[in-house]
Amino acid sequence: MAKSKEKQYIYIVQSSKETTKCKIGKTNSLERRLKEYNNMTGKSKDNLYQYLMTCEVKDMAQVENDLKYQFITLREEKSKEIYFFNTHWFNEYVKFIKAHTLFVKETFIKTEDKKQIVKIVKRTKPSLEERGILQNVLMKKAQKAENDEFYTIYEDVVKELSMYDKKIWKDKTVFCNCDDAVGDNEKHTSAFPLYFLHNFQELGLEKLICTHYEGKVDLFNEGSRAYIFTKKGFREGIKEYPKNYSGSFDHPLSLKILKEEADIVCTNPPFSRSHDYWDILIKSGKKYIIVSNEANIVTTYFIKYFQNKKIWAGHNEIHYFLTPKKELVRAPAFWFTNIILKNRPRYKQLKIIPLKDIPDKYKKYDDNNTLLVDNNYIPGDYKKVFAVSTRPIINGLLEKGFKIVNDKTFHPYLNGKMGFARVLVQKE
Repeated sequence: MAKSKEKQYIYIVQSSKETTKCKIGKTNSLERRLKEYNNMTGKSKDNLYQYLMTCEVKDMAQVENDLKYQFITLREEKSKEIYFFNTHWFNEYVKFIKAHTLFVKETFIKTEDKKQIVKIVKRTKPSLEERGILQNVLMKKAQKAENDEFYTIYEDVVKELSMYDKKIWKDKTVFCNCDDAVGDNEKHTSAFPLYFLHNFQELGLEKLICTHYEGKVDLFNEGSRAYIFTKKGFREGIKEYPKNYSGSFDHPLSLKILKEEADIVCTNPPFSRSHDYWDILIKSGKKYIIVSNEANIVTTYFIKYFQNKKIWAGHNEIHYFLTPKKELVRAPAFWFTNIILKNRPRYKQLKIIPLKDIPDKYKKYDDNNTLLVDNNYIPGDYKKVFAVSTRPIINGLLEKGFKIVNDKTFHPYLNGKMGFARVLVQKE
């Protein structure tokens, strides 16, 4: 009797230590492959892999190659097998696999979850404060940096923009004005226009306008010539290459589009030019959803905008961006907007309680007797001015009956030493 043909499988696996990534591969033995992942040399014992999805296919090599082509923009440049992960993209991966002509059946195997033993280790690495490095110093270095060649990951764009009411987009013109290239395929397209192109009809957009910057670094392999991409209604998008156009957000032609055509601006402006960008955008009076440095909240130049309620935090923070080589780089950022948010989820993180009920370790007074509170504790019955960090502002404190009372960065001094940058607030 002839030996039966070996079965072929496609799997999605994830590490417990890397929940923003997953791996998609092929194997003839799901059990053996999982053991290989969990016995890799140099991997910590508490870094466990488990399958998120497994299925049988007729030709695993063909299905894997088709996956690589379909999701080329969601794979790391160095390690071709690593894919970016969130609920949206996991569902897209599974949907693609199940719709493949070579798909046979799902054989999902849920591995037994092992209890994680957490060891409390005494901290030996000195904190920034102990090393004499203050947050405002780091922030200033970041703003002076000329290297802005990194861009937003698509999954972060989906995560944020999907949280807004779809009604805000209906019959509107969206303007992406910071090197938001649109290429012939997804690999050469910025995350912002990619989102709006994917959801153009569903959002009911009237028009999408994107600009490509004529810079030293070609982020999306779209060439050195600046252009303007425009899509209207059901028609295909077109590119125009205006003479002497740089593609910069402050070029006269970009400013003309902002003033005369744009309804909502959505992009990731260069951090090193945040001053210029915020000035232009906020003065334009347009609606916007943008990415920017989280430290702006406690930075003198930007505090006035929060104080005058011209801008506030969006829904999500961003931890990583991509370089032109598709490598991850860490940079603390947040979404900011002037679109009213309903039922902000982060309200739950605010702990507004009487001053006496706040644990002593989360409240102290500086050398000038100014109250400092941490860990999202807010003294609801305190009528004097007190100082908070970025977190409470991000979590919606200014929408809960509190206001910023000083338009400059506040640096508390404790025993003569300058502390981390804060902002002064008071109950209205």
